[in-house]
Amino acid sequence: MSDASAPNYGLTSSSEVLLTSEAGDKLARKDNINFYCGAVDTGNIIRVRPDVIKQTLHGIGSSFTEASAFVLAHLDEKKRAEVMNRVYGEQGANFSLARTPIGSTDFSVEGKYSYAEVKDDTTLSHFSIAVDQDGFSVDRYPGIKDTGFDLLPMIRQALEIKQGQQDDDFRIVASAWTAPPWMKDIEDWYQPGTAETTHDGIGGSLKPEYVETYADYLVRYLDAYRQQGVNLWGLTPVNEPYGNNGNWESMHFTPESQRDLIKRYLGPKLQQGGYRDIELFMLDHGRTDLEQWADVIYADPDSAKYVSGAAVHWYESTFKVYEDILERVHDKYPQHSIIHTEGCIDDLGKDAPPGVLDPEGYKESGWFDNDDFWWNDNASDWAYSATWDGVVAADHPMYAPVHRYARNIIVSLNHWVSGWIDWNVVLDARGGPNHVGNYCGAPIMIDTSTGYVYYTPVYHVLAQLSKTIRPGDRAVQADKNIITLDDDAIHASASIDDAGFLSIQVLNTTKRPIHYALQLGAQYAEVVIEPNALQTLRVPLK
Repeated sequence: MSDASAPNYGLTSSSEVLLTSEAGDKLARKDNINFYCGAVDTGNIIRVRPDVIKQTLHGIGSSFTEASAFVLAHLDEKKRAEVMNRVYGEQGANFSLARTPIGSTDFSVEGKYSYAEVKDDTTLSHFSIAVDQDGFSVDRYPGIKDTGFDLLPMIRQALEIKQGQQDDDFRIVASAWTAPPWMKDIEDWYQPGTAETTHDGIGGSLKPEYVETYADYLVRYLDAYRQQGVNLWGLTPVNEPYGNNGNWESMHFTPESQRDLIKRYLGPKLQQGGYRDIELFMLDHGRTDLEQWADVIYADPDSAKYVSGAAVHWYESTFKVYEDILERVHDKYPQHSIIHTEGCIDDLGKDAPPGVLDPEGYKESGWFDNDDFWWNDNASDWAYSATWDGVVAADHPMYAPVHRYARNIIVSLNHWVSGWIDWNVVLDARGGPNHVGNYCGAPIMIDTSTGYVYYTPVYHVLAQLSKTIRPGDRAVQADKNIITLDDDAIHASASIDDAGFLSIQVLNTTKRPIHYALQLGAQYAEVVIEPNALQTLRVPLK
């Protein structure tokens, strides 16, 4: 953009600068920045183009799981309400998005449950969601303080907090990990691999005669939740259709078999069942698979007409965002949106270098109540030490959890992703419960033996992003020119609301302050972002 064509927004200063940092800032207000007329063409530059409007955003959020509800059931009513308000209240993170499972996952207390437990019940006459609201017995779980609290009560409490808020646009996506076993060819929840081939387990696929029944099952779930006052906004046919190596509940689809499910059964049944407006997202798995699935499901008009967009996860790498794939898919299919539905610090404590973490001593020297863990390269992932075919070790180095979250969100929103959902919002101090031992990190972790609540740095980062990226905001073009820095040193994205306020998100992954120029049209500001920090600048356009 030349100086002559650059708009002058009449800026004087920002209205707000927020910072969350390794130094201890938590959504801390900092001094406003001043703007000056002119253009900057040297040094580190972030250029924001408010005139280049991109996708409509749904905001930031986390997920409801049975594991989260179980942990919260260990708190008394007052303390639990405090945590829930810190997550969903206007004075807290004010999350606008959420995800919830349809049936059991690895983050279920005991797992292996569905809503249609009677074999060959093709009419689903025994369908019931009672398991989502029957609570936890004190006899079985002595630490429980509220025996009636469960997944569905947790969702209801979040909805109650949202009611009456000025901005109460709260959207929940539902995903099934598997159909009931009797609908699948393996007639089981999953089948792990042998000790020698741990990656060769399977989740099984739908039997041909039960494909339509499974579509009915998903619609029946939507009906049951609607009857309980929970109207789901989004749906995915299954979580991670390529499976998880048979380690926990899963079910396989190919792009072609999911296309056929959608166009022959699920799409028509959603429309016939009164769910014409539900957002149906295909895939719900890795970003590297997105283009292949889009070329099958979007290219078929009979399936594409039912599909709003694609859901993606982040597990192919601990640092890559795959923005090139996001861009290609958007360019080919601009009418279909992209939403991120799952990301977490998986395999918490696994493969940790000696002295960094002790999985059995996590309260003393590990991730629990230890902000240093979250801001530095201490976390590994599922593939950190994997040796089987297809795993590229260079894609899975140790990483800083805060960086992985903030980088992925900022870069994703800058490349057509419309919303970003974390996995479990609350877990215990170990990273569970998880019925197969797949412990993971969460924004909030609670010592169920004492009731101590640890709000991790990831919580504060998500809160800062959520409070300044709201449903209905529009992403705008944001580019960086950082010739003197490593490309990963700084990341930026921007969005604008209906009132004309820009929210500019900047991440500094380095251990030193970074000076940069923020260019907005024909005006600029000289800005410093502190070391290892997430900075949000709110700028009113006049």
